[in-house]
Amino acid sequence: MELKVFSVFKVLFVLFETSWDPMKKLLLLLATLVSTSQFYSTIAVAFQADQTECLVAAKAGGGMDLSCQLVAKALLASNLIDTPMTIRYKTGGIGAVAYNHVIGIRNNDPQLIVATSSGSALNIATQKFGNYSVNDVRWLGALAADYGVIAVRHDSVWNSLNDLIVKLRNAPFAISLGGSGSIGSQDWMKAALLVQEGGIDPSRIRYVGFEGPKDATEALLNGYIDIFPGDAAELKVAFAEGKIKILAVLADHRLPDIYANIPTAREQGYLVDWTIWRGFYMGPQVSDESYQWWVNTLKRLTRTVEFQEQRDALGLYPFTILGSDFSHFVEETVAKQKELAVGIGLIQ
Repeated sequence: MELKVFSVFKVLFVLFETSWDPMKKLLLLLATLVSTSQFYSTIAVAFQADQTECLVAAKAGGGMDLSCQLVAKALLASNLIDTPMTIRYKTGGIGAVAYNHVIGIRNNDPQLIVATSSGSALNIATQKFGNYSVNDVRWLGALAADYGVIAVRHDSVWNSLNDLIVKLRNAPFAISLGGSGSIGSQDWMKAALLVQEGGIDPSRIRYVGFEGPKDATEALLNGYIDIFPGDAAELKVAFAEGKIKILAVLADHRLPDIYANIPTAREQGYLVDWTIWRGFYMGPQVSDESYQWWVNTLKRLTRTVEFQEQRDALGLYPFTILGSDFSHFVEETVAKQKELAVGIGLIQ
């Protein structure tokens, strides 16, 4: 842009010096002033990320909170922003309240990004976000992934997935499962797919819904529920402290580090995977300039050592899709989730 403006000024200067006509000189001078005004006007309105904000569409302590913590800490540590990012919380409907809020009220805020996940795609697919669709926001990108796990208390009598499925098959109403969100949520889907794979009708299981994973974890530890189909990163601390056992990881491969010795559901004969991508969206009327600034900045961020260190510290795993590629990915995910929901009898 600077080169283009310099070239214009150079041409005008040459014409000005070689012209003897006073009227032509006046017109050239006016043209130069207009070009200069437009140039500095463009600079003045360029987007400046000086009051960035990340909205967590759930209670503190869950996966969406991890997403905002990740981007806020890494952006500042890598000097991609100068002022610390503000993190705010808007709970309700496992993301539905925040989705409606951004579309209806903060639809053109260039400083605001909203944490989202594969759970949001599921809620859109099952119309839990009301009349709004996947096309009503601008999908920014995914920066990390997590994986589903099946957790029980440390003193549970079940030591394998098969132990659990056998008990559920014989006495499904004697066991209570609980997770983040109501029937049809991401945690419910993990349990439903697993018991269906074990030959059990998902409608026969007892499921208790909580507003977030922190509440579900406390319910598990206090004996209010017997099984929590949660996420690896969310349960990392409780597992490290020996408060829970993990019976299976819902991935197509074993996870590293603390979960390295935990078998996958596939290894135990149950073909169930559940990957949770962690990403962000923006309001539907955010300008292309602001949107692209965020896409470019997040792309730079994912290449930094600071980002990788923060991601690993939070127990998340590599997974990056940005911009239009992410938009297409979310659309495809919603379509697949809808098919899955129909197949399991959740919607028609």
